[in-house]
Amino acid sequence: MGDLGENRKRNKVMLKGNFRKNGFELWRHSFTAYSKRSGDQKTFFIEFYVLNPAVSPDEISFENNQTIAKKEGKPSFLMVKAGYWGPNGKQFHAFLPISKMQYNKHKLNIRADNFLLTESELFGSIEVLPTEMKLHPEYLTDSGVMKWKIKMDKKIAFLPKNLKLVPPSFWYVQGAKTMYGGAIILDGEEYAVVPQKSYGHADKFWGRDFPDPFVWLSSCNLISIISGSYLPSSCFDLSGTFYDEKRNSFNVFFCQQNQSYSFSSKNSKIKCNYSENDEFCHWQVTAENKKNLLDVDIFSRKRDMIPMKYMNPRGTITFDEFLSGGNGSGEIRLYKKVNKTLEIMEHARVENCACEFASSSSR
Repeated sequence: MGDLGENRKRNKVMLKGNFRKNGFELWRHSFTAYSKRSGDQKTFFIEFYVLNPAVSPDEISFENNQTIAKKEGKPSFLMVKAGYWGPNGKQFHAFLPISKMQYNKHKLNIRADNFLLTESELFGSIEVLPTEMKLHPEYLTDSGVMKWKIKMDKKIAFLPKNLKLVPPSFWYVQGAKTMYGGAIILDGEEYAVVPQKSYGHADKFWGRDFPDPFVWLSSCNLISIISGSYLPSSCFDLSGTFYDEKRNSFNVFFCQQNQSYSFSSKNSKIKCNYSENDEFCHWQVTAENKKNLLDVDIFSRKRDMIPMKYMNPRGTITFDEFLSGGNGSGEIRLYKKVNKTLEIMEHARVENCACEFASSSSR
């Protein structure tokens, strides 16, 4: 299990050099909350996205925006993204100029207008009117109102030995298992975020562009099929890009009741298969090294997913297809290699699984 204090500096604002005019930082948080009215659960996400901070620090800049005095043909802004997965899922975007962003140089502490992001707090609100959504298609947003006041406690960290997913992007997971608590108000309905049932996750991506094609799977709601018990100190997290077996670039992490197992494309054999039909998306990932084999098999209903939308540092939409969800389910198996046989160490059911697939036909 990763040290929560180890390399925490990677979680702070740190774009430097050429990255300031050609780069991004993306902090992501996701968790489950429960309607105070009906008790129904909903999986929410809140993100902070910094794009090309030195291009247009005093004004929000989109590609081909002729109102920007400093024309470099690139976008530049802080975007706060909030929303939820599930049927009729939505994403709300608020944009601010980089100059509005105040941050600590030594640790994660970002403040901008009514938004706050630290290692232990999330606070803010977004309102997008239908007229604003139609007037500004470049905002890539839905209409609605979401407010949040959240505390978080990061329990399990994953610091990949090789942070680089694939040139030129990096991944760092400060909270592979994170307990969130607080409240969300979505379009007037209040949701309670209960720490023991939040099944939360916190990570960070940064670099010059997103990996493509791209896969991400993560869950800390695991129930052992062997014992029938919930596994409170277990989680898994994997992310990477795949072309074929020789060019895969993956990091895979499984914490099984405080015992950690990690695999990377540099020291392990990792296979990924993704498929979809009209109803389902399906991920199959197998990671194998000299001592262990990990098998992950996840399904998600398409109706529970949304087409996640970002602009990349070049000023174009990141992917032709970007399906994102937080309600995947399936199974995970961990084996120990004993001579030429496999000995099962854990076989668990996976619920509340965050799952993504993204690709561009142009690449």
